Amino acid sequence: MTNIYETEVAKRFTIYNSLFLDLPFDQIYRTGTLLPILTGACQSGFEKNKTPKEIIHQFFEELMAEKSEKERHDLLFKMVQYIERQVVLFDSIEDAAYEKVNDLKGKGSMTAMISRAENDHKKEDLIDKLKNFSVRLTLTAHPTQFYPGNVLAIITDLESAIRKNDLGAIDMLLRQLGKTGFINKEKPTPYDEAVSLCWFLEFVFYPSISEIMVRMLNQLDLPLHDWENPNLLKIGFWPGGDRDGNPYVTHDITRKVADKLQNSILKCYYRDIRKVKRRLTFQNVESHLIKAERLIYNTLFGGDGEVFHTKEELLDVLYQARKGIIEEHGGLFLEILDEFILKVRVFGFHFASMDVRQDSRKHDDLWETLILQQEGKKGLAAFQEAGESEKIEKVLSTDKLPQIESFEDHFHQEMLNSIKAIRYIQEKNGPSGCQRYIISNNQSALHILEVFQLNRLLLGKGGSLHLDIVPLFETIDDLAAAPGIMKSLYQNSIYREHLRNRDNKQTIMLGFSDGTKDGGYIRANWSILRAKEELTKVARTEGIDVVFFDGRGGPPARGGGNTHNFYASLGPNVENREIQITIQGQTISANYGKQVSCTYNLEQLLSAGMESHLYPSSENSLTDKQKELIEEMAEYSYQAYKELKNHPQFVPYLENVTPLKFFGMTNIGSRPVKRSKGGSMKFEDLRAIPFVGAWAQMKQNIPGFFGVGKAIEEMEKRGKLEEVKKLYNDSLFFRSLLGNSMQSLAKSFYPATAYLKDNDTFGGFWELMYGEYQRSLKNILKVSNMENLLDDNQLSKESIAIREKIVLPLITIQQYAIQTILEKGKEDAALQKLILRTMFGIINAARNAA
Repeated sequence: MTNIYETEVAKRFTIYNSLFLDLPFDQIYRTGTLLPILTGACQSGFEKNKTPKEIIHQFFEELMAEKSEKERHDLLFKMVQYIERQVVLFDSIEDAAYEKVNDLKGKGSMTAMISRAENDHKKEDLIDKLKNFSVRLTLTAHPTQFYPGNVLAIITDLESAIRKNDLGAIDMLLRQLGKTGFINKEKPTPYDEAVSLCWFLEFVFYPSISEIMVRMLNQLDLPLHDWENPNLLKIGFWPGGDRDGNPYVTHDITRKVADKLQNSILKCYYRDIRKVKRRLTFQNVESHLIKAERLIYNTLFGGDGEVFHTKEELLDVLYQARKGIIEEHGGLFLEILDEFILKVRVFGFHFASMDVRQDSRKHDDLWETLILQQEGKKGLAAFQEAGESEKIEKVLSTDKLPQIESFEDHFHQEMLNSIKAIRYIQEKNGPSGCQRYIISNNQSALHILEVFQLNRLLLGKGGSLHLDIVPLFETIDDLAAAPGIMKSLYQNSIYREHLRNRDNKQTIMLGFSDGTKDGGYIRANWSILRAKEELTKVARTEGIDVVFFDGRGGPPARGGGNTHNFYASLGPNVENREIQITIQGQTISANYGKQVSCTYNLEQLLSAGMESHLYPSSENSLTDKQKELIEEMAEYSYQAYKELKNHPQFVPYLENVTPLKFFGMTNIGSRPVKRSKGGSMKFEDLRAIPFVGAWAQMKQNIPGFFGVGKAIEEMEKRGKLEEVKKLYNDSLFFRSLLGNSMQSLAKSFYPATAYLKDNDTFGGFWELMYGEYQRSLKNILKVSNMENLLDDNQLSKESIAIREKIVLPLITIQQYAIQTILEKGKEDAALQKLILRTMFGIINAARNAA
């Protein structure tokens, strides 16, 4: 595959990159010819331990000595813009070669899984598992996508042109790219974010999921029209419903997004029914399809005619057409109709299931306001002083709410109206349109029952609630407490009755991003796995089917990396009924942005669940001895990370040195960078995305490796290095853990910030980070028995190397600006703008850096 990558990607990039020089734009030839010189100057400069400021100054003194500072900065801006477009070109070339450099029918594909199961006489076991399994990808609006929508559209067209090797179209698109801005002029609204993601739903997920399902069921000789598990592959949706820290998400926005989702799926159905109707022109068949087309049109575009209210009404018409094909036309073209029927059963009238999410502290505040309103200050004081069991009893005994308008705080009114919006969605888009309420920062059973009771009072019909209440456990302490919290919840008679009405299923969300931010890389990942095992044990004991929903981001620091290996490695002690993960920003466009990559990565997740079930092995199950080893390493790692986190310069470094504060100026997402308003920056208020993104901008990637080197060093001191090496060879979980950390290390570049070691304020802090980087690099290679990072993953290694070379000048320019500001000791608008502009290319090139 490496030779193919060299031919299809690396060499093509070299050839197409030269087209930039011929574009008819002002000064582009000069920019394009000077940029390789700057790249060479950066490479040789850092090798000679020069600072970014020295590299940039020497470059200008040698080539443009007579130019003013403004003219020099103008050239740097043009270089930034040039590199941004080089990154787009490289993305498009890599996407165009996707099926050539990835084995689409190899390990991890459903084709390979079905073939393996048939050879091993496990086909029936595979089918049984598929009937009771589900993969759910939840699209979030978290701001990690730095490409505006018009640039994403160009990337799509550019990829198509590259596939055809159409030089004329490539040249035209590069010209368009040169004239197209890479920055959103205004922050997107939550509705804007939803609209952007609906494009992926319509043109990527809809055809990809349908194609996987049809191909898989045909390979297994299973009928399409009545496949009993249409939820095998499904999509969740957070834009418009995720209110955690986003004041711009209102109940009106929630309803509007739900309407948009239905509108999007009906457009897909309308396009498809017209294609189906072109073939099924038979008597007693065509008439039903004409009716279906007309009613879909009326439902989609309005009017006075008859409409569909539910997917069942549409399916009823389609089944009538199906009956006519079978009884009167010998089943001719039946497969075309059956494929459409399957799509309607999979996507319904909702397309993607919206989740509502809010922070537990907001619910606490609402309940205290409610009690104050009903029982006065004495009643509130008594409630605040009560123990948790008494508070739970008080909450669950509340049998009515005052009028929403009676709440003085508009935010409280909005919270209650948002719950009422759930009913609107369920009635309009169907029960699957919105069926979960997620509680961020969940720390107790009370937090779950507060939300349960609010929803029951506002939505409950006949005492039952058609909604799942989902706690989100994030910090290390909360993960440790989670099993006890859930056990007490399962033993609460009122909530247990609710679970009986919800098929005895409880979904629990676990936050990789905030877990890593709180406890460091090894401790977070290990705490989540242990929490899953303990939560599985509690659920099985109590007779509950538990489903885990993982809050993952793109980079390893936020739970990303190789997800197939992660889910294949979980073993029998973790419930495996569903795989549920969040995907966001760059992960959507990079891993699921095209049909070929979307299909490939969906199948990787689906086959991981099958493999874990059908082929359990010692590789996928940790022994008690192995668990003790990882626990010991996790503790050493945690102590090292806590030492860093508690360093007096930790937050000041993030605030004053890294580009963290500039994330709010990028206009890529509707949410604020931190949860609190105003005041000095506090660690607990930092959102995981800009937190991880800031380290990625500095090419330091602290959350993705810090503490790993220290942990291995401590094990070696205690004579356990050989045990760690054996653990790496024998455990897929541990191998995946270190493999993903290698990606973080491979994307690090400490020479760019080495000038900070001489900084009076931050020198010691930088030395601490760099020391652990060196230790982690050395010790991971020692444990994995590799000479270089990612020697076992050559495609990732080559892709990262090329991308890092492309953005090296951006990194240098950004650090030049940061270094100059630090030395001046005051803000500089021109340099700040330079920092902001370099952020886009650095993030986009990494593809999963935030």
